[in-house]
Amino acid sequence: DANRQISEYKFKLSKAEQDIITLEQNIGRLEGQVARYKNAAENAEKVEDELKAEKRKLQRELRTALDKIEEMEMTNNHLMKRLEKMKANRTALLSQQ
Repeated sequence: DANRQISEYKFKLSKAEQDIITLEQNIGRLEGQVARYKNAAENAEKVEDELKAEKRKLQRELRTALDKIEEMEMTNNHLMKRLEKMKANRTALLSQQ
């Protein structure tokens, strides 16, 4: 009976050692995954920061372009009014002759 118990305990010890080895392998695999995920997260944050900076730059450029458009429209309106006045003066001069 004692030999049977010893054999049983040896088998349980062997099984426990195999389980420990399996768990250690799983730990190594999971640590590798954590490292990869951490690296991917850091890269994603870096890309996000770059995209935010690019967005701010493009928004600045858009505001500048819109300001220039507004300025050009005002200049165009002013020049069109001057042209109309010049045409009216020319018509008036031609009608006086």
